Amino acid sequence: MSQPKGGGGVSVFYDQKVFMEREKFKRIFEKFEKALEKFKRIIQSKYLSDFLNRDLIIEATTKRFEYTFESMWKTLKEHLREEGVECSTPLKCFKEAFKAGIIDEQHESLFPEMIEKRNLIVHVYDSEQAENIYEFIKREDVFSAIKSVYKQLKRLLT
Repeated sequence: MSQPKGGGGVSVFYDQKVFMEREKFKRIFEKFEKALEKFKRIIQSKYLSDFLNRDLIIEATTKRFEYTFESMWKTLKEHLREEGVECSTPLKCFKEAFKAGIIDEQHESLFPEMIEKRNLIVHVYDSEQAENIYEFIKREDVFSAIKSVYKQLKRLLT
């Protein structure tokens, strides 16, 4: 049997490259999935206050949000890269994800706020500011927006 005309080896290389990119996306997505599950557990737990004080609950919740946020935007970045769209910042990735239909119109305005809160987390020095961030990130619409991105990416993965 002869090789196909036009360099069959190029096709094999391309298929392998696509496979490797898809595997990378799957690995990044799995990290997002795990982070989201942990974030969900902490914001939906009714019993944390039974064994943690408010400051520790706020600290743990904001940390879970930060991990979830980081893994979400990096998963979006990888998916968009596979689609030929380069984005190097969360804001750029969220804008491109909105254009691609991954972010719902109803949630679009929440993502810049999420970026702001994530950036503030690093510089929180007083309890009032920490409380404000905590109240924002535990809102149902924030979780719903992140969950919506998760569902869209999971659909694109399968």
